[in-house]
Amino acid sequence: MPHPGASWQPREHPARQPHDSIRGGTTKILTLFHPATGQVRLQPAARGTNAVLHPWLRERLSAILATLPVPQASLDPAAPQAAWAVWQAGLTRPFTLPDDLPPLQLLLVWDNLTGHKTPDLVLWLCAHGVMPLYTPVGGSWLNMAESIERVLKRRALDGQHPHSPEEIGTWFEHTARACERLE
Repeated sequence: MPHPGASWQPREHPARQPHDSIRGGTTKILTLFHPATGQVRLQPAARGTNAVLHPWLRERLSAILATLPVPQASLDPAAPQAAWAVWQAGLTRPFTLPDDLPPLQLLLVWDNLTGHKTPDLVLWLCAHGVMPLYTPVGGSWLNMAESIERVLKRRALDGQHPHSPEEIGTWFEHTARACERLE
């Protein structure tokens, strides 16, 4: 569908959008956003199922964790469990933490979707030092990745007329890369 947007056309010759709409499919944008650095990692996908999301997330988080400094081993064996418990304390629905936890390295804030709470994925996150924190139901505005997706969508698609899901995905990727260079 054509996306309305601002135009630099003179008033007497406004930009015109095609009147026909071609439903060629949809594109899901898998997004990780680091608010402190402004770095966006995204991947266009035809579907956003767990079979697509979970491997992508594991791959991207593994790459992020590989860049972090190696956590210092604590002399107190209860220290890792205590660090995780601090983040669990404020949750309305804390999940059961495994007994053997590595040092906490990363907080992952994301939607409160059922697929994000699968035991296999949550155990993988915990085993790698990643604490999942879920936004409240109806609180997607608290998820900064949702906010950056809205910005990228506006910059990539306003005033455009994409013809395929692949084209939309490519425009998102190019826009994200361009925005990172501006930071």
